[in-house]
Amino acid sequence: MAHLANHPATRAQAKVMNRFDLTQRMVALLRQDEAVIGGIGYTNFDLWAASGRPDGSRRTQNFYMLGSMGLAVPIALGVAIAQPTRRVIALEGDGSILMQLGALGTVATRGQKNLAIVIMDNGAYQITGGQKTHTETGSDIVAIARASGLAQSAWAADEAAFEELIRLAITEDGPWLIGCCIDTGKPQDTTERDPARIRDQFMRGLGVRR
Repeated sequence: MAHLANHPATRAQAKVMNRFDLTQRMVALLRQDEAVIGGIGYTNFDLWAASGRPDGSRRTQNFYMLGSMGLAVPIALGVAIAQPTRRVIALEGDGSILMQLGALGTVATRGQKNLAIVIMDNGAYQITGGQKTHTETGSDIVAIARASGLAQSAWAADEAAFEELIRLAITEDGPWLIGCCIDTGKPQDTTERDPARIRDQFMRGLGVRR
């Protein structure tokens, strides 16, 4: 795609960035009640931290997964199908997406226009001890996504490029996949483990429960 031509061709060519900084930048760009599905682990924790408000409330259109590794993209796809006029973002780590690569082909086959996938890739299963994932030893998530049929897939060259890609993903037809090469910094907070509350707030945020 012409608007993706200037982005890095491989993970190795992308700048190593900070996950929390990128998450803050993404949340700041959300304007139209986009739904965000946070995959498990530190990606989830930083979404929680980035979505707090001065009054103590949190963004209600976020869904924080607890213990369901690899399912952020399938859940986000379901939300996107159920609410086709709402933009939906799956926020996932490299370890989790490697468990569910088939979901990329499913998203591509459906051609889900209102769906974007953001992959935070530090090449490690960080929350369980920092064991290497396949992306650290040669697997390229963006290349895999393109081979799965997701033509609008790109590595974010740097923070400004990430913001550019997020703007495209929430205004232009998808599906999109944005790869981010990140460091192994610790998260800023820990998501509160209250599944019923998370579910209910998300459903209210999407307008399907009062």
